[in-house]
Amino acid sequence: MIFKRFKEDIDAFLARDPAAQSRIEVALCYPGYHALLFYRLTNMLWRNNWRLLARFISSIGKLLTMIEIHPGAAIGRRFVIDHGSGIVIGETSIIGDDVTLYQGVTLGGVSPSIESHAQVNQKRHPTLANDVI
Repeated sequence: MIFKRFKEDIDAFLARDPAAQSRIEVALCYPGYHALLFYRLTNMLWRNNWRLLARFISSIGKLLTMIEIHPGAAIGRRFVIDHGSGIVIGETSIIGDDVTLYQGVTLGGVSPSIESHAQVNQKRHPTLANDVI
């Protein structure tokens, strides 16, 4: 199942990025795809309550790709990050299917609050529907 999802993600990059020439090129050379691999792994860990490990691996992914995706975010199928430097996707973000993001996008939370404890377990980040660019 998860390998089918990886292939589906690669095919989405091929369909939406005219510079992408092959699956192997996307798998080896696309930081947006690498960030998505880190996310898919860490989200699985997050959902199975391996949260510290998920955050640690997510931090490694951020260092390698310059793309920050919180493991708790909900991201749909065929998600593409093109030229992804500086993208930030927060914990309670929800992203539908067939979404494409470009560099510098921040799906950030509400402004910092003195009562940040009141924001715990609350929806704080944007939702993107299906087919958003």
